[in-house]
Amino acid sequence: QVQLEESGGGLVQPGGSLKLSCATSGSIFSSYTMGWYRQAPGKQRELVATITSGARTNYADSAKGRFTISRDNAKNTVSLQMNSLTPEDTAVYYCNARNTVQYWLTYWGQGTQVTVSS
Repeated sequence: QVQLEESGGGLVQPGGSLKLSCATSGSIFSSYTMGWYRQAPGKQRELVATITSGARTNYADSAKGRFTISRDNAKNTVSLQMNSLTPEDTAVYYCNARNTVQYWLTYWGQGTQVTVSS
């Protein structure tokens, strides 16, 4: 089973930065699109950013220009650099992996809390 584990969440002031990391089990980056999603209290889960095995990226409008997703295939990790954070970014952030061939195979981490507050 593919396992994902997020880290790097915490409390940060508005305008500050955080970098989230996701460690994955095995060698999965050859056929998986990786992504970051978030869910705030009382709201639905939403896409933040995705990155394909070929390093193509896609961002939500709210993240574009502020967040950067990246992956290190050798280390089986994916990161999300978040800058210029606002209170609206407060949420639990989840790492996601989706198989590009067997597209119905998708995996989630347990999430890491990001709180933006002064």
